[in-house]
Amino acid sequence: MRKLWKKTLAVVLTGTFVVGALTGCGTKKEDSSKKETKKIIVGASPSPHADILKAAKKQLGKEGYTLEIKEYSDYVQPNTALEAGDLDANYFQHKPYLNDFNEEKGTHLVSAGVIHYEPFGIFPGKTKSLKNLKEGAVVAVPNDTTNEARALLLLEAQGFIKLKDGASLTATKKDIVENKKNLEIKELEAAQIPRSLKDVDVAVVNGNYALEADLEVNKDALAVEDADSLGAKTYGNIVAVKKGNEKSAAIKALVKALKSNEIKEYIEKNYNGAVVPLF
Repeated sequence: MRKLWKKTLAVVLTGTFVVGALTGCGTKKEDSSKKETKKIIVGASPSPHADILKAAKKQLGKEGYTLEIKEYSDYVQPNTALEAGDLDANYFQHKPYLNDFNEEKGTHLVSAGVIHYEPFGIFPGKTKSLKNLKEGAVVAVPNDTTNEARALLLLEAQGFIKLKDGASLTATKKDIVENKKNLEIKELEAAQIPRSLKDVDVAVVNGNYALEADLEVNKDALAVEDADSLGAKTYGNIVAVKKGNEKSAAIKALVKALKSNEIKEYIEKNYNGAVVPLF
């Protein structure tokens, strides 16, 4: 009787083991068939960068990634956060600004891809027409080196100033050699300029800050950077990452999504020339 009970128990236990093993195999097979989802954290200016990223979420989802967007209102924090490892990438700046930032701050950030450019515009403040710009008029420009140079090149293209030879993309107001109307060039933080329009005659505004302030380049600007200008060709907005991460699968997926036909159509439909795709 005891032998029979032991034999029966052995059969029951063996059967339980087999069923459990088969069940375990079935679960493992099911889990392995699921597509792993990973998160990419990207810092961006609210407009147009964060909006473009939101439009790219669907494309990233197809590649197995979710996208978390952190919005910044300045040009410093998204780079320091990227260097610190709090972000996987950021999308708000052009390469000349990134190069200057690396040199000044000792950061190690590189471009992973060029996405678009935003034409600079001269917008009215107290003075509503460039023809009515008076002697000694106050003109606001961004105070960071690369954006100030771009603003000065636009003022030069309009015939208001002349820059010394060779200044070009590194020009500051100290490089002005001719100033026919003795314009007062007022250097301000780029983000502050739209809010300062009421205090100056005219201002040169970055494309993204113009968008945030509901300023329409094609409608409100008194003059706009030409698509063939040195500034437009040089200042394409990039996806930036920490050096060494530019070829990672996640970053490649991010750039691929931002360069998709869907995003090109989104940009062309929503920004009316204020944002121009470079792909």
